[in-house]
Amino acid sequence: MNAIAVQSSHLAPNEPNDFLRETFEQIPVGGHVLCLAEGEGRNAVFLAEQGFKVTAMDMSKVGLNKANKLAKDRGVAITTQVADLADYNFGQDKWDAIVSIWAHVPKTVRQYVHAQVGTALKPDGVFIVEAYTERQLETEAVGGPSASQRERFGSLENFQHELVGLKEIVGVEKLRMVSEGKRHQGLSAVVQFVGKKVSN
Repeated sequence: MNAIAVQSSHLAPNEPNDFLRETFEQIPVGGHVLCLAEGEGRNAVFLAEQGFKVTAMDMSKVGLNKANKLAKDRGVAITTQVADLADYNFGQDKWDAIVSIWAHVPKTVRQYVHAQVGTALKPDGVFIVEAYTERQLETEAVGGPSASQRERFGSLENFQHELVGLKEIVGVEKLRMVSEGKRHQGLSAVVQFVGKKVSN
């Protein structure tokens, strides 16, 4: 069992996820970043503001239109791509970082994604993930899958097992205060992971 830590966070809805804010410096300077299930673009825009070349992908064209507007309002540019993670081709040696924040998908899709990450990253590229764990169902927080969607929760064990070829830089399950818009609020049970593709 992993030790449980408590960490506080208070963010406006258009501000980036705080774990990403803490870890983005792991990404090679000026690199190409892919943000998965990016929604309305808060994380992608933040990374663009740090000088990265960012592609935001999501199933929702409406969400990505809002992402483009946010980028324009902030004076940066991002690339958007309407796509489904269930059949998305990540490419090979293409990304300096792949970012997955609150992207809760069925087990088969998660395994499909994780099987591609190691190949899709360039040497020294990183995979940055935060997801809710099943312990979220025991909290009063807002966010994450429902009890009928338990397979969509993340876990450190799954990440360690499925992300072949990555060196674990950060790997922890913890409780932390989340304040990231209406859909992510309260003392939450999360898993945080950063894995690095080691150069040959």
